[in-house]
Amino acid sequence: MPNGLEITKAAIDDFKKIQRYMAIAKEENASKTYAELKREYASLKAILQVAGVNMTDIDEIKE
Repeated sequence: MPNGLEITKAAIDDFKKIQRYMAIAKEENASKTYAELKREYASLKAILQVAGVNMTDIDEIKE
């Protein structure tokens, strides 16, 4: 069973990946894709904030 640190690292990795996909979707003007990715982004951001992760350096989208 993963510990808290492993779970947080996985969430940070997912958060970074979602942000990359959001940037691509925005660049390609794929608004439906961007909107769906934004939902995932918001969920992951909330989890990371509750876990006490400092979002200043890792949040490139800032929405």
